Amino acid sequence: MNSEDIVDTARMLVTNDKGLLAMDESNPTCNKRFAKLGIPQTEETRRAYRELIITTPGLGEFISGAILYDETIHQQKKNGTPFIKAITDAGIIPGIKVDIGAKDMAGHPGEKITEGLDGLRNRLTDYSKMGARFAKWRAVIAIGKGIPSRGCIEANAQALARYAALSQEAGLVPIVEPEVLMDGGHSIDRCFEVTEEVLRMVFNQLYTQGIILEGMILKPNMVLPGLTCPPTEKVSEVAVGEQQYQVRLIDRQQEDASEVERTADATVRCLLQAVPAAVPGIAFLSGGQPCELASARLNAMNVRFKSRLPWELAFSFARAIQQPALEIWQGKEANVLAAQQALYHRAKCNWAARRGEYNTSMERK
Repeated sequence: MNSEDIVDTARMLVTNDKGLLAMDESNPTCNKRFAKLGIPQTEETRRAYRELIITTPGLGEFISGAILYDETIHQQKKNGTPFIKAITDAGIIPGIKVDIGAKDMAGHPGEKITEGLDGLRNRLTDYSKMGARFAKWRAVIAIGKGIPSRGCIEANAQALARYAALSQEAGLVPIVEPEVLMDGGHSIDRCFEVTEEVLRMVFNQLYTQGIILEGMILKPNMVLPGLTCPPTEKVSEVAVGEQQYQVRLIDRQQEDASEVERTADATVRCLLQAVPAAVPGIAFLSGGQPCELASARLNAMNVRFKSRLPWELAFSFARAIQQPALEIWQGKEANVLAAQQALYHRAKCNWAARRGEYNTSMERK
């Protein structure tokens, strides 16, 4: 392990207001997204789509690193050029997802444990020889009745720390991804509470395993209410004649305007309480957020807090960058250029969000 190289790579992943493009969907996940759009679910179609992504002109202006899947890192462009060479030639650092997925956790109904530590040392060595310079491991934490349990949080934190240690041993920067899921009806306060607990446990385990914090990137969720959390009602006084009545109103426009700032405040406050200053960057996952909303939330954090934070606030989005391009492409060669323009646009929007310069007028353009 060369600690200086690891630290340098970690810094490069979050420098110049760039972010990561997560294109590490497993084959089943990629096939599901293709199926929804009527795209054939074949290895060749997946290869063609990934070639579309990595050959997008100018992508390296806004993207510092690309997270690949095992199938992808072995694939080639139609002309025979290995994907990993094409990515590197575009000025983008190649990385690789190394966990094998979240499985049901024994003795913990409704909770998951991420697997993949068996044989990981050898796999990391092989990926490093192929040209990968960083790795990624995702743990998922669900919020629900009686969960998450301490057992689930601790087991996933230990796995993340062991993976991080093996990655740095192999000379790779570990992207540590503890995701508190958006599914459920929990409040933003409950998400804050769980996210803080998870992050504290993760960094406790990283410290125990001797991880070089300057040579890693944290990939957390934003602090958000659950997808089915009801909107907050406001009580207003309404006069009818001489009588005053209390009316419960939901002002959707006001709610949308203030939600972005509430998310920014809650997320940064949570991170400040749990993430050591030695970490060079925090690259948020999108977690199923709509594209424009993910950009707006990241933008709000950088507008309000960028100059006062010890780490860079970046992005590591998948669907929030890819989805418009996928919907335009539809598996058709004739749509490649338009799809690449959409991908470039979303990457540029998130680069602008890192600079605190994103606004809805960019979308209209």
